[in-house]
Amino acid sequence: MDATTTSGTPFSTVIRVASHEQHTEAETSTFMSDLLGGRLGVEAYARYTEQLWFVYRALEDGAESLRDDPVAGPFIRPELMRTAELERDLAHLRGADWREELAPLPATVAYAEQVSQCARDWPAGYVAHHYTRYLGDLSGGQIIRDKAEKTWGFTRKGDGVRFYVFEQIPNPAAFKRGYRELLDAVNADDLEKQRIVDECKRAFDYNGAVFRELGAEFPLSA
Repeated sequence: MDATTTSGTPFSTVIRVASHEQHTEAETSTFMSDLLGGRLGVEAYARYTEQLWFVYRALEDGAESLRDDPVAGPFIRPELMRTAELERDLAHLRGADWREELAPLPATVAYAEQVSQCARDWPAGYVAHHYTRYLGDLSGGQIIRDKAEKTWGFTRKGDGVRFYVFEQIPNPAAFKRGYRELLDAVNADDLEKQRIVDECKRAFDYNGAVFRELGAEFPLSA
């Protein structure tokens, strides 16, 4: 779907429909299917959580400089920030010295670098990455939390799954509605909106690449 030819269609709908294929592909990767199916150990979950830390550092390190930006600024919401929760989860999963052996996969490095570059040079591109991550966390992320609690025995909404718990968002459905309204009102012309859609697709592709590398690291024995 081309964002330049959809006048009358809310931009939040355009972006969701246009990225549906990439979204589904990332969601149904072998690694994520195995993780959610309870076929992988907690080590695979911990390794995935490590990769998230690098991506969210890039997202949230870039947030402060964009707070007053006319395009990205409205999306910078402190109640979304995840880095502190990820660090609590990693301390629980890896111990107090978790930083010492932290290692990004090559796909994670590329993903984080793209997010950082958008934060520096292209606020509208940053919005695409912001949308794919945070709205995903509020939606499908809750399935991951539930599975992780059941599979590896984490305390409900406790250490190990705090990344998925948005304590400052008591009504996720209402928050997501408000977020989509921000997308619909984004300060961008049709050409720039199409570029946001394209970057959103790329964001899902980056996610997919991380999942492929995690899948290679945690193959199920035949």
